[in-house]
Amino acid sequence: MINRIKSFSTKSTLKYSIVFLTMICVAVFTGCKGKTDEHGHAADTHAEAGEKEGEHDHSEGDGHDHSKDEEGVKHEKGESPENSEHADEIAFSEKQAKLAGLTTETVSPGTFYNAIKTSGQIQAPQGNEVVIAATSNGIVSFTNSSITEGTAVSAGQSIVTISAKKLLEGDPAAKTKIAYETALKEYKRAEGLAKDQIISTKEFEQVKLRYETAKTTYDAQASNNTAKGVSVTSPISGYLKNRLVSQGEYVSVGQAIATVSQNKRLQLRAEVTESNFKILKSIKTANFKLSYDKTVYKLSDLNGKLLSYGKSSGDNTFYIPVTFEFDNIGDIIPGAFAEVYLLSSPQNNVISIPVSSITEEQGLFFVYLQLDAEGYKKQEVELGENNGERVHILSGLKVGDKVVTKGVYQVKLAATSSVMPEGHNH
Repeated sequence: MINRIKSFSTKSTLKYSIVFLTMICVAVFTGCKGKTDEHGHAADTHAEAGEKEGEHDHSEGDGHDHSKDEEGVKHEKGESPENSEHADEIAFSEKQAKLAGLTTETVSPGTFYNAIKTSGQIQAPQGNEVVIAATSNGIVSFTNSSITEGTAVSAGQSIVTISAKKLLEGDPAAKTKIAYETALKEYKRAEGLAKDQIISTKEFEQVKLRYETAKTTYDAQASNNTAKGVSVTSPISGYLKNRLVSQGEYVSVGQAIATVSQNKRLQLRAEVTESNFKILKSIKTANFKLSYDKTVYKLSDLNGKLLSYGKSSGDNTFYIPVTFEFDNIGDIIPGAFAEVYLLSSPQNNVISIPVSSITEEQGLFFVYLQLDAEGYKKQEVELGENNGERVHILSGLKVGDKVVTKGVYQVKLAATSSVMPEGHNH
């Protein structure tokens, strides 16, 4: 009886052990499948990987190699190990660069001129401008409706005619002619009487004086008298700088009508503070930028020269004038205001780049570097002095860097949406 009980107990224990082991195997299999699915691998793939790579090492955790899963996740996100090194690279194709007119400059040390930044004004030199004045009283009539500011005129060209024919006081030209003819007749008569000593020498001299005065007045207008009135001409060739009277306006003798400028040479007058007086001795040239133009003009390219600088400030100002003279290339208007950069002593072995290379974002300054034919990079820089043409770079660039100098904003726009093309690597 006891043996039968022991046999029954042994069989029951074995039965429960088998059931327990079966449940453990199911649980292990289910857990392994769940972890495999979490990383996107099928069960058969897991098994094949085990056959190819050998036996899985289950000694640590679930034995799964997560380093391969991380690479898989990066691959799904488009982040290959190679591309991660150039995550900040900007894609800008050669075709885009050509359309944008993109140019670059290789960074290298060179000579940089320090500058004093101030303001100034373009002026016409003395002798290059004349004021046309009225030679008679009357109503002004411009000879051509196209005569306006900026119109080219030649020496001897008629600008206006002045007529007083319909005025109450009468036409001065007609009066002058009558006065001359009367004086001429009186002079001839007196000349005969003087020979016969009928009139005294004193009386004859008075008649002669009246005649010569009338003749001088008449001769001054005779050459310019026309059917429409007295013609007023330009004494020099140039362009009409401004019209000082309007069509139909009454003028008197000597009144200014217009200004004509030859505009061959211009002057740049800048003003600096008294604190910079000692530096003025070292200034020889300047760069300037007009208020209506973004172009930076260099006096060295315009045959410019320093005329003078003030030795004292004015009574009502604390500024000292500095005056240059240069050739007018046709794009510069006398009277225009300008930003002026007075160039002083040069510095050698200085890294500088064109002003056009710089962009600003929230008080920080950046340039764009070309890495290869279609790859660019945004680089922060620290700026030094600016002479209007170039900027001294204190940090952020090294010799050999290729800086974008033209087409900068096109590259900046591409940076906001640039995605490196698939397979792009270095």
